Amino acid sequence: MTDPRPRTVLVIGGGASGNAVTVLLRRAGITVDLIEAKSDWNVLGSGITLQGNALRVLRKLGVWDKVQESGYAFNSVGLATPDGHVFHVQQDIRTGGEDLPATIGMQRPRLQEILCEAVLVSGATVRLGTTADDLLQDEAGVTARFSDGTEGRYDLVIAADGLSSRTRAMIGIGDKPEPTGMAIWRVAAPRPASVKRTDLAYGGPCYIAGYCPTSENTIYAYLVEANRDRASIDPASFADEMRCLAAPYGGAWPEIAASITDPAEVNYTWFDRLLVEGPWHRGRVVLVGDAAHACPPTLAQGAAMSLEDASVLAELLSAEESWDSLSSLDDLLTRYHQRRIDRVRMVVEASMQLGQWQLDGVRDADVPGLIGRTMSVLKETP
Repeated sequence: MTDPRPRTVLVIGGGASGNAVTVLLRRAGITVDLIEAKSDWNVLGSGITLQGNALRVLRKLGVWDKVQESGYAFNSVGLATPDGHVFHVQQDIRTGGEDLPATIGMQRPRLQEILCEAVLVSGATVRLGTTADDLLQDEAGVTARFSDGTEGRYDLVIAADGLSSRTRAMIGIGDKPEPTGMAIWRVAAPRPASVKRTDLAYGGPCYIAGYCPTSENTIYAYLVEANRDRASIDPASFADEMRCLAAPYGGAWPEIAASITDPAEVNYTWFDRLLVEGPWHRGRVVLVGDAAHACPPTLAQGAAMSLEDASVLAELLSAEESWDSLSSLDDLLTRYHQRRIDRVRMVVEASMQLGQWQLDGVRDADVPGLIGRTMSVLKETP
């Protein structure tokens, strides 16, 4: 018998995983309120690399056509020496299936705009500049107290509030992100005509120097180095710092570096690692995406893992007839964790290993082999 009472969900966080799970739950007829702490809905960033398994979820969300139109598709990656000589081109595994590109590069703000539009079209209620200050659980549901003084009652709360999740701590999960020892400089830039895929240079003043085309006219470029004390770097010097690091690199880098002039357009971020090994839920509150796991972008799988979380969780929630019983919901959320943990752990550990090889100066590491083995597994539907 179908539950006669409409099911209600609160999604905390309007990033990739929060937006995706909202769209999928609304498609199943579930009432969803989404709150996002930032008043601009977090439409920021330089670029993002989306591999096939991420594209598979975006197609499920119904936004594939817009993603394809807005991004830049390619199916290989180049390995280069610091002077720009490409010595190896490797065909990427199509982790989303043969009918999708191996990779699409996109401007991150454009991807967020597409997902936000899908949330609004879905009919979800969206409140920006709003946080959940308290979550009071009982056998039958969760009462959320919001920063604007209002309250709401829900059958389930999905915490998609990112790496520094307040909700994770609020429900008693003590895991916290840990720095890996690396940091990344990122910038959006005009696309040199020669840039038609990601090329990666290992060595030189940085561990990695790379770029990814994000549209016909744009790329995002990145330089990975040992992390520094962020307080010691004046944000006004960000463009100068990145140009200085880029100067020794050849190939497309001189043209890219010449365009790095606005420090406000340069982003500097430490790499972090997080994997909540125990259950990802407490009662009627469950974690998705970066709130549950995060890793260095050495495999470019962060967004993909978050989108897969949303897809799996929504699939399980949409298939259940009733959430009235806390025990049945606990079983469902346990199955969600079981379906995700091994796959996510594999990605986190492989991403960490790729970074650690760089930190340790290992020159004969089997980087292509590790990437190939991992991507072969990710080709399987989660």
